[in-house]
Amino acid sequence: MKRILLVACLILAVSLASYARKFVADGKTYSALGNYKVEIDDKYMTINGKQHLPYVITYENSNLEVRIAVDMDKKQKIYYVISDVLSVKYVANKDYFGVNLLDNSLEGEGYKTSQSALNRAEYFHQKALTTGEGWRRDNTRLIAAFFPMLLNNVENLTASN
Repeated sequence: MKRILLVACLILAVSLASYARKFVADGKTYSALGNYKVEIDDKYMTINGKQHLPYVITYENSNLEVRIAVDMDKKQKIYYVISDVLSVKYVANKDYFGVNLLDNSLEGEGYKTSQSALNRAEYFHQKALTTGEGWRRDNTRLIAAFFPMLLNNVENLTASN
């Protein structure tokens, strides 16, 4: 009886672990939101009619959850950064990696850049975070570290622990 119970618990633990998010990276933001953690979500999201398995960024001092859908073509990689507070996109091409506002075509899907939530000065600082051909690697860590700086009133998003 003990063996059956042990095997049942083991099967339950393995099956629950298979539905968990997969850890990708973690690091520091040097902002009020604290350290970040990047994981791959198990729920698909649709952007521009395409299904994406998004990255999810969580911050230690906030309940803010940021989803990143990556769309790649021959010339560039687009990282759609979607949250309840602010949505933007980061573009990586042969010349630079930097932030841009979302296209108006995404408004029909419910994604729009909120001008009131956007820190305009930081937006212009992040127009070109890096230059050159380094865009071929995964840039989710850069996004996780720099995205909190785009938020106006980031202190309002911190949770009291």
